[in-house]
Amino acid sequence: MSKKTWRAMLAGVCVAALSLAVVDASEPAAKAQKPAAKAAKNESAAEADMRKVVEQVVTEPGAIDSVRKTSYGGFYEAVLSNGDIVYVDPTGTFLISGSLIDIKAKKNVTAARVNELQRIDFSDLPLANAVKQVRGNGKRVLVTFEDPNCGYCKKLAKDVVNLKDTTIYTFMIPILAADSADKSKAIWCAQDRAKAWNDWMVEGKAPTGSGSCENPIAKNAELAHKLRVSGTPTMFLIDGNRLGGYVALAELDKAINDATAGAKK
Repeated sequence: MSKKTWRAMLAGVCVAALSLAVVDASEPAAKAQKPAAKAAKNESAAEADMRKVVEQVVTEPGAIDSVRKTSYGGFYEAVLSNGDIVYVDPTGTFLISGSLIDIKAKKNVTAARVNELQRIDFSDLPLANAVKQVRGNGKRVLVTFEDPNCGYCKKLAKDVVNLKDTTIYTFMIPILAADSADKSKAIWCAQDRAKAWNDWMVEGKAPTGSGSCENPIAKNAELAHKLRVSGTPTMFLIDGNRLGGYVALAELDKAINDATAGAKK
């Protein structure tokens, strides 16, 4: 079964109360309870059984990163290699895709879990491979992953000009257009990278030069893949939390402040 096929299946039926799509695992729960032949390390027997349930639908080799029992309704959570999360009911009969909502607590359980899984160790980032800008005293820190042909990145760049007391590290990743890599390399090879970046992103002045110097663009693309960055802009804060997509300046400023305060504790 292809990835598109199982995604289409998972999106089939909505349950308004939990905002979920439910798929019958197509095999009786009794069969699902047979111990998995090769349970993933640290998974209990029950979790290994539920892995086999998920494998009935998500058939790509290596597509399931982990399975664990949650404290919500006895559901089992399966984290897929693409970062998606699906759930299996306690009987092993239904596989559920979508946001699991704790109605009483008014909490999006799935969103909170995704944020936890996507959190990074900020100190592991190879900041030397990013275009560096310092605004004001530069005491706060923001990391962005951007494509020079990204419209929302250009909107963000115009905002960042007004961001106070922040050091911004931008990893250029060519994912949107055929010439994204050429523009990224030309900006990196410029005498003043930050100026070349802003000339293009803010002023619309195309970068010049051959872009033939040694550059980290390919490594940045590998890093983005490792961090599951699939869209631009994607930002990371000093506490390791991720912000996906364009964020308005006031909201971004608050997020940076909160992350800075949290990192100091």
